[in-house]
Amino acid sequence: VQLQASGGGLVPPGGSLRLSCAASGSMSSFNWVAWYRQAPGKEREFVASIAGLTSTKYGDSVKGRSTISRDNAQNTACLQMHNLKPEDTGVYYCVTNRRGDNYWGQGTQVTVSS
Repeated sequence: VQLQASGGGLVPPGGSLRLSCAASGSMSSFNWVAWYRQAPGKEREFVASIAGLTSTKYGDSVKGRSTISRDNAQNTACLQMHNLKPEDTGVYYCVTNRRGDNYWGQGTQVTVSS
């Protein structure tokens, strides 16, 4: 399984961003898909996850500002973020689990700055 994250970039505070995670394998075989992020000098932080098509969880720091979704037919998962803040800056990683093994993508940089 290979995951390719994309959609990062430089966004002004208050802006929006849509991150995508494309999988090489059939996403319908994945138990769940999640996003984590890591800011410089900080621990990796849970952002959001989706199990099945509708069972979602969000980290406290992004709750109410983010929506995670997955499209098994397109083998993609997306993270839509709104009202971005400078503290949302970091490298965003998608990760999935299949048959008990976790697979991480390479990450995409998100920078929130004016």
